[in-house]
Amino acid sequence: MLNQPLRIVFLDSETLGPHTQLQAFSFPHELVCYEKSTEAQAIERCKTAHIIISNKAPVSPAVIEAATSLKLVAVAATGYNNVALDACKSRNIVVCNVRNYAEHTVPEHTLALIFALRRSLFAYHQSVARGRWQESQQFCYFDYPIRDLAGSTLGIIGSGALGQSVAKLAQGLGMTVQFAARKGSNDVSDGKVSFEHMLRTSDIISLHCPLTPETANLLTAKEFAMMDKRPLVINTARGGLICEEDLAVALRSGQISGAGIDVTTPEPPRDDNVLFSLMDLPNFIFTPHVAWASQEAVQALADQLVGNIEAFIAGAPRNVVM
Repeated sequence: MLNQPLRIVFLDSETLGPHTQLQAFSFPHELVCYEKSTEAQAIERCKTAHIIISNKAPVSPAVIEAATSLKLVAVAATGYNNVALDACKSRNIVVCNVRNYAEHTVPEHTLALIFALRRSLFAYHQSVARGRWQESQQFCYFDYPIRDLAGSTLGIIGSGALGQSVAKLAQGLGMTVQFAARKGSNDVSDGKVSFEHMLRTSDIISLHCPLTPETANLLTAKEFAMMDKRPLVINTARGGLICEEDLAVALRSGQISGAGIDVTTPEPPRDDNVLFSLMDLPNFIFTPHVAWASQEAVQALADQLVGNIEAFIAGAPRNVVM
């Protein structure tokens, strides 16, 4: 394969941000970067590619079929639901992803959302901007709830590296942490609690699992109705894990006490996404899928991405998902 320079096509290089440096590859190559690509554009752009790099751009069956020289799809992310794995498998195309680069940035963002919501930081900030402090004629006022994290119970869905890192931070703050077993499973080994128990007993619920057919719509109206302690719900994982319409109803009805959402389906969200109707609420925070995006984490991702490709070329592929 190294008898000729390899053509590497990066379908959505804009997703790595302006401050990230992609290290030079050590082998003969031609690197072509596109800021973004639709499926139709990807089909055309990848026809002569040996390696495709994609973060979120679609690597569909049609893209795979058109790329007759393709040997590797290097996903510039941990999630790979944008890649047609069956089509790759039928052609013996290797797919690899990036792992554990966000073990600080996602947990920190998660805790930032929890702190802000648990202490009503934005609600108080906005009320001060409206003149409420002067109006109160007191040294402070109590318009919004303030709760300590110490002594509260955090339920975590997903016990991988990110879930474990969130747990470590939470325990350092004096929180009790419980990991949920798989939804519908009776197996509560490894110190986990049942999914239903986690729903009923958690003050805060945070999601850190991948989006698969089995995890789609993990939280719907049925699950929100089981949340006896009116918890905060935090999602920095994937939008499809939560039914957004049911989340909106649960928040407005008081079934949950707040929500911090960093991910949607699709991304960016459509103008009519129900989450936009919650922007006036003091107990809702909506961020644009940036939990992963500290400068340190994105550079670590880029470095690992290049390393994955180098390992494949050296005949020792790593982080292979298929």
